[in-house]
Amino acid sequence: MKKLVLIVAAALALTAVATTGSSKKDITKNLEVFNALVKELQTYYVDTIDIEKSVTTAISAMLDDIDPYTEYISYKDQEDFKTVTSGEYAGIGSYIMERNGWVYFSEPQAGSPAHTAGIKAGDKIVMIDNDSTRGWESARVSKTLKGQAGTKVKVTVHRPYVADSVLTFELTRAKIIQPSVPYSGIVGDGIGYIELTSFTERSPEEVKTALTALKEENPGLRGLIFDLRANGGGLLESACKIAGYFLPRGTEVLKTRGKGVLNERTYKTTERPIDTEIPIVILIDGGTASASEIVSGALQDVDRAVIMGARSFGKGLVQSSRELPYDGLLKVTVAKYYIPSGRLIQAIDYSHRNPDGSVSRIPDSLTNVFYTAGGREVRDGGGITPDVALEYPEVSHLAYSVVRDNWVFDYATRYAAEHSTIVPADKFVVDDTLWADFKASIDPARFKYDKVWDEMFESIRKVVEREGYMNDSVAAEFTRLEDMLRHDLNSDLDLNRKVIAPYLSGEIVQRYYDQRGRRADAVKYDMFIDSAVSLLNDAARYKAILAPVKKR
Repeated sequence: MKKLVLIVAAALALTAVATTGSSKKDITKNLEVFNALVKELQTYYVDTIDIEKSVTTAISAMLDDIDPYTEYISYKDQEDFKTVTSGEYAGIGSYIMERNGWVYFSEPQAGSPAHTAGIKAGDKIVMIDNDSTRGWESARVSKTLKGQAGTKVKVTVHRPYVADSVLTFELTRAKIIQPSVPYSGIVGDGIGYIELTSFTERSPEEVKTALTALKEENPGLRGLIFDLRANGGGLLESACKIAGYFLPRGTEVLKTRGKGVLNERTYKTTERPIDTEIPIVILIDGGTASASEIVSGALQDVDRAVIMGARSFGKGLVQSSRELPYDGLLKVTVAKYYIPSGRLIQAIDYSHRNPDGSVSRIPDSLTNVFYTAGGREVRDGGGITPDVALEYPEVSHLAYSVVRDNWVFDYATRYAAEHSTIVPADKFVVDDTLWADFKASIDPARFKYDKVWDEMFESIRKVVEREGYMNDSVAAEFTRLEDMLRHDLNSDLDLNRKVIAPYLSGEIVQRYYDQRGRRADAVKYDMFIDSAVSLLNDAARYKAILAPVKKR
């Protein structure tokens, strides 16, 4: 309890430092109070206090009260921060997953030490060097597998569905580069496709390489789909550079405004563009944020691309890193950004909180109208609203449970163990034979997909009993209803085949053709991509969406 008091007191003292309009005298006073408080507690408190932990907790409490993007990064946590901005780290190169008290390899990256050594998705990590990993969390496994390039690590795994299943690998850590363009290719008749998953230092060059290759290998390229779904953003400078590939040199992409009028900066395209004419559809959704919204918003505001999908996240804040004593970093929000129409797409105003401290999205009724270069109406305050709205189909509880509970993952592991090769990724299909085998792999005794309905039904039954309405006639009706709604797993799986099959296909294909193969497989089932191809094939409709209108 006393330690909690320390943390709260420290948080309060530090929060006072950040109070808007605080004078230098106020800041100095509060820092002196906080410094004295820590010294007194360290000297006189009856038990030992972990000062570093307490102060770090206090700092986090203060920053949480500002916005979720301003954060303190201690020296020991900076490796992950550098990975996000640079797209690289040192390790063995594989994604991992935690389940049932163990950690498994879920996706060795093509060309990485893990992949080259022969580690496979589904391998259970049972030992690292000479330490058993039973009960380890994925964070601990990840930290142990990472390390300086050139150093060695020994990993022992259990490989299911094969004889002599305990295997040991001697791995040499290396610099791992995580591509921000995991896939590009042709997805329709003369329609190119580029998927961008992040904005790192390498992203502009990766996009440039992909776009140039598409144009050179397909001289008749008639349109481009630029997929920014689930792209949480990254470096502002990378976003501006990528936008410049499609805009004339000197085009304004955004303005940033910090504290005071002298902290306003305008970003314009500075390099020769790659293509200013090709029709573009940009795909976005609720996971499209920050730098992704700069690109999609800027190209929408200058009428250079049609935006398709679902409304984006709405992050119009800019962060910068500041060095702190003892090799710490402060990632701090330093500005808001405004795209060419003049609108700020930030969806939440963190400076105005509800009485309980929570924050809310700006309601649509309070947003303001702006106009694109051609006079089309757009709005601020809630992310990027697409020109063509699409919605993801609802996923049933059964389909969700099949994927969440790793039935698809485990079947793909077994399938890969039993089949040495498959057809090319873009030709692979879940046929009737494979589907029947997959269904047979699901144990009805362990697959409890009825749980939600069962709980709701039982709750209703208890209410009826408590209110005194339960008699023989009502009980009989309850029994009849329960029998009517009792699921048959085999038929229910068939009803959900259209939803589950893409997950099953992708998981299997990935075992043979890595992430690029999985993306080549996924585009076959993607309704957003189908809609974008359809639009790009309809030149009249595309032009009508971007047609100039008279401003009001």
